[in-house]
Amino acid sequence: MDSFFDIYVWPTFLTVVYIIAIVIPLLIPIALKGVAYRPIGAAKLLSRNMLIYGPLRNVLGMSRVRVAYTAGEAIGPDLFKFYRSIGINLKQLYGSTETSVFVCVQPDGQVKSDTVGPAVKGVELKFTPQRELLIRSPGLFKEYYKNPQATREAFAGGWFHSGDLAVMQPDGYVKIKDRSKDIIISGGENISSLEVEDILYRHPAVLAAAVVARPDEKWGETPCAFVELKPGSKTTEQEIIEFCRGHLARFKAPRAVVFGELPKTSTGKIQKFLLREKAKSASAIDT
Repeated sequence: MDSFFDIYVWPTFLTVVYIIAIVIPLLIPIALKGVAYRPIGAAKLLSRNMLIYGPLRNVLGMSRVRVAYTAGEAIGPDLFKFYRSIGINLKQLYGSTETSVFVCVQPDGQVKSDTVGPAVKGVELKFTPQRELLIRSPGLFKEYYKNPQATREAFAGGWFHSGDLAVMQPDGYVKIKDRSKDIIISGGENISSLEVEDILYRHPAVLAAAVVARPDEKWGETPCAFVELKPGSKTTEQEIIEFCRGHLARFKAPRAVVFGELPKTSTGKIQKFLLREKAKSASAIDT
């Protein structure tokens, strides 16, 4: 007959070892990936729990991690500072499905939190007068499946049109300004939604924010901000608008602010396409 140790103690011990050694290390990167889309609130939250999180790094295997890469959404300096505080060199890169791999990456020892770094070897970049980033690379895709029209548009002029608006700094580092479809044209002036969002994230009550265009009879479009507040925080629409006016040109400040939880993917990325649809409906905003 099996002993109590064989039936209960040993299986329990093996289960605990399995969870600590395999399951948790696999889940930590996924959790941190979600954190990357909440750069200010989450970084501060984790920093406040460093006394708890720090010792766990060794148990969870994170102490072996020296470099981490992030892409998809720009992240703020707070998250860079947090990763460095736990000994991880966080670097941003830039690429897309069409480029196969990244075309820009921040080099070691020369990280700038507001850029994606310079172009990697073998990649050519140039910009249209409207600042759209164009790419030539050996890794570019051949065509969109059964969509020759989209392929012709993507490769107009012999360059791949990324759809991203960007600028290149004097040192060759590239800064992504916005998606071309996210630019708000108000009274003939271009407004970068990322620029407005960056200001919103500086507000102490804001956990997450997204800015999209809202139709306007007079100006064509005006900025509409969707804001998710930190737990326990309170503010008003007018306070948010005045805060933005204090840091931006007046025409760039949101004309409307909608509070509530923002729609996100499983990895925490804000689903702007849903917010664009909501912003098109004046009744949805005003209620």
